[in-house]
Amino acid sequence: MPQYRQHEDYQQYGKYGEHGEYGAREQAPESRRPAASGRSVLQSALADLADVPATSRWVRSGATRLHVLDYGGDGPALVVLPGITSPAVTMDFVVRELTDLVRPLVLDVRGRGLSDGSADGPSDDGDGDGDGRGYRLEVYAEDTEAVIEGLGLARPLLFGHSMGARIAAVVAARGRVAIGGSVLADPPMSGPGRGPYPTTLAAFLGQLAEAERGTDAEEVARSWPRWPRREQELRARWLSSCDRRAIAATHRGFETEDFFAWWPAVTGRTALLYGAQSPVVTAAGAQEARASLPSAAVTAVPDAGHMLFWDNPPAALAALRAALRPMVG
Repeated sequence: MPQYRQHEDYQQYGKYGEHGEYGAREQAPESRRPAASGRSVLQSALADLADVPATSRWVRSGATRLHVLDYGGDGPALVVLPGITSPAVTMDFVVRELTDLVRPLVLDVRGRGLSDGSADGPSDDGDGDGDGRGYRLEVYAEDTEAVIEGLGLARPLLFGHSMGARIAAVVAARGRVAIGGSVLADPPMSGPGRGPYPTTLAAFLGQLAEAERGTDAEEVARSWPRWPRREQELRARWLSSCDRRAIAATHRGFETEDFFAWWPAVTGRTALLYGAQSPVVTAAGAQEARASLPSAAVTAVPDAGHMLFWDNPPAALAALRAALRPMVG
């Protein structure tokens, strides 16, 4: 887990509940407090959880403790898997608009937010080098399966963006847990024998360095000018919770682990959304996705790039709801 920059942070966070959950303003027990690491969570970031209409839950995947934001509701469970530098709270503006359809549960993917990182990730020698075994796609998939089993979710739906979309594809293809359908938003299609991922590792680590030094919405807006202001503010407060080892290893995976090795094996109701201007899922990539899994519904979101929910929230949300409705039944 990340360290907390002020000891008062835990006074903002909360007490461990009877069913393995934290309330947004309860106190975490001493045994759950993280060891020092390069990651940190600001007190102001933890205070964001007070405005999120969700309950924090905790699941173990092996020795790794995973944090999940559970929005509740009577609909089928929707396990939400965010992107490479997106802690769970950054998906709040999307999933709170889905609670009439589903029960969203948003995972802090390992190495982000309040979840533990991998002990066997790449060495942190300043450039993110190492083998990254602890952040392979199948490790992320095992974490997702642990969440489904640990929270007793019956045939949940999956929704992932970017890195999370790749994870959703692997979970669906592996078939080790029963799911009711999956929606993938702009999954990186780079990989062996394909072009490089469009955003360089240096760009990711540069933004992380800004967050570690202390950033704000104005600085975030230089990289992400189209985002709603609240989402720029959340990124400024939460990016430092991401482990640079996780970012480096996942970025390496974008270029060494082939999405199309898993995509054709995905079963059940499946939809793929992509930004019409995305450099990550190009028109050619979308066509290959259609050809290799004809049963999937493939939809372009207009006036949006890779960060489609941030670039064009109304259109992206409408496309997501349209994809989910047949799966909800």
